[in-house]
Amino acid sequence: MSAIASPLRNKPSADKPPKHKPPKNKLPKHKLPESFRLGWPLRFVWLVGAAVCATAMWLLPGTATIPFHLMWIGLSLLYGFTRWRPVELAVMVGVTAAATGAILVSHAAGGRIEWLETLEVPLSVALIAVTAALVRRRHLALLALADSADRDRQVAEARQHLMRQVAHELRTPITVARGFTELIADRHADPGTREDSDTVLAELDKLARITQRLVTLIDADGAYVPEALDLPAEVTRIVRRWTPAADREWSWACSAGTVVANRDRLEAVLDCLLDNAVKFTGPGDRIAVRGEADDVAWTITVTDSGPGPTPGGPGTGTSLGLVMARTVVAGWGGDIRLTHEPPTGTTVTLRVPATPPGSR
Repeated sequence: MSAIASPLRNKPSADKPPKHKPPKNKLPKHKLPESFRLGWPLRFVWLVGAAVCATAMWLLPGTATIPFHLMWIGLSLLYGFTRWRPVELAVMVGVTAAATGAILVSHAAGGRIEWLETLEVPLSVALIAVTAALVRRRHLALLALADSADRDRQVAEARQHLMRQVAHELRTPITVARGFTELIADRHADPGTREDSDTVLAELDKLARITQRLVTLIDADGAYVPEALDLPAEVTRIVRRWTPAADREWSWACSAGTVVANRDRLEAVLDCLLDNAVKFTGPGDRIAVRGEADDVAWTITVTDSGPGPTPGGPGTGTSLGLVMARTVVAGWGGDIRLTHEPPTGTTVTLRVPATPPGSR
């Protein structure tokens, strides 16, 4: 038994995701911006400039400070815009320090400059070392940031994929359960059985709506195709779908206007608002939908005469339907406000700017 269990204990679990290794102290070439991959062309330009500066330092000892600093400044810029290995940087700094130091020492030995000026060589080397350390830390920080953003994106995509799969897998058993429940209701004339079947069907319909809203909420963060919509026609079409489903006193009116939105998402949002109104009203209660559009924004208000949600209960702004509606509308640059006044009922106002955020 132990001989069999031992390999199983040593076998890595397939359910555990692979651990993400922290970024090493390296600068992968494929992850660096294009400005860091210019490489040898910039080095060649600097070598030509360095040769000119060294010649000027040798021929013009009285003004050697100017070409000296130009050479070291060029080396600093070269390191900032190209990708160097530490050995390459050490070699370049050593060669530059040796060349400029030899010229300055020669001038100092000939009495053409002060010996104190030769100290500029070690000071320049120290400056390059500090600059290289700061630049390298910045590069590593950028790589760590990009790596973290990539991990977050992968986690978000995996979460959305999982939620989409769960919602998809729920649809089949809901459909099967609904079919068997309707079959039981048709085969039994007992009022109690029919009443129980109606209760089960109502709960299955609720679960189906929740599943659809979950899918819509997942897709709300994705890209969508905006289109010009006739607001009165869309409001009329959506509200008319609800009039046979709920015994309410329905009314709707909308001023003429064209809005920029997505038809499917607008329908999903308004369905959530109407479902919330139906949930907290009874037969004969009033549900009114009003729409307006102008050059600044377009609004849709849903007002009902029901008692409204209880404090802290569902429908107070935290239900899945309202969360989905707010997420979609926020993607359009708008918002949803819910107010409840006991004498008149509940009013939900959807307001969206006439100009989508992406087109400003």
